[in-house]
Amino acid sequence: LQPVESGGGVVESGGSLRLSCGASGADLDGYAIGWFRQAPGKAREGIVCKNYGDGMVYTADSVDGRFTIKRDVSKTIVYLQMNDVQPDDTGVYFCAIGGRHSVQIPWDCGQHRFRDWGQGTQVVVSS
Repeated sequence: LQPVESGGGVVESGGSLRLSCGASGADLDGYAIGWFRQAPGKAREGIVCKNYGDGMVYTADSVDGRFTIKRDVSKTIVYLQMNDVQPDDTGVYFCAIGGRHSVQIPWDCGQHRFRDWGQGTQVVVSS
């Protein structure tokens, strides 16, 4: 699977943005899906990751209460809903796809859990 992200852009501080991740219409049901970001000059970090195999969700403290992962009814698109964005949310956002129908305990955004990565979409939050 080759994930493709879209929806990035420039947003004002306090605003909202929704990023999308798809893989050429593939059924993403049961897969582990992760959203990662890389801020300028920093390492890539996992922010919201969900294992659709067992429903486990990990959300980084930095975005907890503001960012959520959702899926469309067709189960071919996974979204990252970003609310109350802040300048520190600026960066390149990546979608990644991991194993299918796997149970992984404990669950987190470890990058080793994901094998297929998108090219990223840029998000800039203006203050």
